[in-house]
Amino acid sequence: MTTQVAIITGASRGIGAVVAKQLAADGYAVAINYASSATEASRLVVELRQAGHQAIAIQGDVSKADDIKRLFDQTETQLGKVDVLINNAGILKVLPLAQHSDELYNQNFDIHTRGTFNALREAATRLNDGGRIVNFSSSTVGLNFQGYAVYIASKAAVESLTQVFAKEMRGRRITVNAVAPGPVATELFLHGKSEEQVQGLAKMAPLERLGQPEDIARVVSFLVSPAGSWVNGQILRANGGLV
Repeated sequence: MTTQVAIITGASRGIGAVVAKQLAADGYAVAINYASSATEASRLVVELRQAGHQAIAIQGDVSKADDIKRLFDQTETQLGKVDVLINNAGILKVLPLAQHSDELYNQNFDIHTRGTFNALREAATRLNDGGRIVNFSSSTVGLNFQGYAVYIASKAAVESLTQVFAKEMRGRRITVNAVAPGPVATELFLHGKSEEQVQGLAKMAPLERLGQPEDIARVVSFLVSPAGSWVNGQILRANGGLV
């Protein structure tokens, strides 16, 4: 049986790295995309290979169409045609809307919205029939927290891209869904927050804890598995009941 191949963007650390580990454990050959964290990406590849998995690291800026094309090209050359695409690359910088610079606005939309768009456009002709696509949104889209306006706007656009693209893949047996995590205990989330803020966010959900990267990775694993084949065009909020 041919090993299936998965690309995970922004996978050198945080949720993306744990998703890469989960999919490798599920039997996928994984291409770990990173923008600038070469050391972390290399370390993850070594760890996965030592565990007997197929893994490669490929640098690329998801906001650049040529980098996404190269990501698919190198993955196909080294691992084979792509079956699964996980659009995980993201940033999180919280500021009131009026304090956002043009640069920060552009950064949010370049990485989240344009990055997802670039990868979906490439996947439209490169992904194997019967493939799986999982985009990353955020439960903040349903919460409308102050300070998150631009971040939320860029993620809401991802949800729209997800739902329309699922319909445009008609006839290919390709499912397109999005995972929308709530607060997850990663460096990205914890950075700049006081212990009081972290605990306050942890208590908001009925399950009264922060999510762990493994919680999200297991949802992704389900969506790309045969068990998730009837879930399509959906936004799955994985947040412990927060919203």
